[in-house]
Amino acid sequence: KGQISFPGGRRDAGDSSYAFAALREAQEEVGLPPDAVQVLGYLDDHPTFTGYRITPVVGYVDAEFAPVTDPGEVAEAFELPLGYVTGEDCFERKVVSRDGLEVPFLEIQYAGHQIWGATAAILWNLRQQFIAG
Repeated sequence: KGQISFPGGRRDAGDSSYAFAALREAQEEVGLPPDAVQVLGYLDDHPTFTGYRITPVVGYVDAEFAPVTDPGEVAEAFELPLGYVTGEDCFERKVVSRDGLEVPFLEIQYAGHQIWGATAAILWNLRQQFIAG
């Protein structure tokens, strides 16, 4: 709540794969029809401080898609251009104190939005895949 994140959630017992779960969640949260997505693959799993393990699913979305958010789950949807993420200077390294520890994290500022934590880390992983590729 109050943070920027990708559509997603727990994999249900009926979900045949992480990609199926991601597409189901994206349809529930922002109205993305599963047939409007070409799944390209997965990024590395990302463990969180809260004990979750996120398995990011990467896909190509039909350009005609316009989000329709579920107000019970999503306050706002916006696009972050891939060219911005793969650019040189969009990530800023920061540190926060948590339970007496200094915890490093990444942050992106874009169009008045502050993207940090797991979401920024997943975007960093995506960026690294493009640079290495």
